[in-house]
Amino acid sequence: MDFELPVELVQRLADLDEFIEREIVPLQRRDDNERFFDHRREWARTDFEAGGTPRPEWEELLGEMLAKADAAGWLRYGLPKEIGGQDGSNFDMAVIREHLAHKGLGLHNDLQNESSVVGNFPVAHMLLGFGTPEQRAEFLEPMLAREKRLGFGLTEPDHGSDATWMETTAVRDGSGPDADWIINGVKRFNSGMHSATHDVIFARTSGEDGSARGISALITPVDAPGLSVDFHWWTLNMPTDHAEVTLRDVRVPAGAVLGEVGEGLAVAQTFVHENRIRQAASGVGAAQFCIDRSVDYARKRKTFGQPLATRQAIQWPLVELHTEAEMVRGLVRKTAWELDRVPHMQISDKVSMCNYRANRLVCEAADRAMQVHGGLGYTRHTPFEHIYRHHRRYRITEGSEEVQMRKVAGYLFGFAGPRKVDSGGSGA
Repeated sequence: MDFELPVELVQRLADLDEFIEREIVPLQRRDDNERFFDHRREWARTDFEAGGTPRPEWEELLGEMLAKADAAGWLRYGLPKEIGGQDGSNFDMAVIREHLAHKGLGLHNDLQNESSVVGNFPVAHMLLGFGTPEQRAEFLEPMLAREKRLGFGLTEPDHGSDATWMETTAVRDGSGPDADWIINGVKRFNSGMHSATHDVIFARTSGEDGSARGISALITPVDAPGLSVDFHWWTLNMPTDHAEVTLRDVRVPAGAVLGEVGEGLAVAQTFVHENRIRQAASGVGAAQFCIDRSVDYARKRKTFGQPLATRQAIQWPLVELHTEAEMVRGLVRKTAWELDRVPHMQISDKVSMCNYRANRLVCEAADRAMQVHGGLGYTRHTPFEHIYRHHRRYRITEGSEEVQMRKVAGYLFGFAGPRKVDSGGSGA
């Protein structure tokens, strides 16, 4: 692995910056759109009277940004050429996502909504990897064009990371392979349901509690009889798109299954793998932004006749964070480079390492930036509380850091992964 970024990637970052300055920055400055990013951001974005969901005008602005990015060829960069992308590699995407987050808050790369001029499309990768031709035709382009949206319903009130114990069930209404499925259950933190047209519901279709096999993913219309979006959970970072969803005898056709029947967790793994490495890269970028802003402020701010930057109490915590950022950056880029070359499950532990360390790093960096900036750091006139509130989520969602560490331990001790030890005690 060459530690120098490829020349073409460096040029691509420069071209991306030029596009943002030319097309996106003026859009952010137009018609008081800055209210979505300055100290008013949480209130400007959130429709508190509509259950805490995003205001229509906020999502309209995001849609305008995405349309500009798509027209310029940036939005689908990481997707295959067959659907308008540029076959962007995992390595490219990691570098780009870090670069965008390092630029700070803005329309170019919004944290709370996870909207970016270079899109991250885990659901598209799910459809590409597991969807039938009919499912791809029905959802892929309409989803990228924002005409349809798929929610993601995995977590339940009593089951989060322990997804193999989920209580939502789907049973056949008949004995043939073309028989409909009847779904019953409750989903919590079901993302995207304020605007979703369909929901990917994970349900047990066979097998025993605790078994990874026997869980299926079913694409379910949101307007199907028996499906209700009960309310949205208000979260640390608002607005929210995390719904409580109830399914009572919801009927979907046999063709609604995404992937193989009983192999739905493989679909879910694709979703989280595509997200985790890019979240880690974004975490490094946002952490470096906090560090750089703190250094700049410490050089300018004087206390007792001297710049804050001369105080070891200020220097050393930032030195620790800067060092950690450099190490995690190297791990993220190496892991993304490997993801382009080996089957994902061979290095799933490395993805987990990147994810939990980067998530911790950015939370610590945002917290330290608040401290360095003093009273101003505690206000919403600085961006650090927003960065903290967003990234704090990822120490829990899509696999808590404890679950990530459990994955690393499984690979390390031979309980899982390519070095798994069989029951006889020999290496598998």
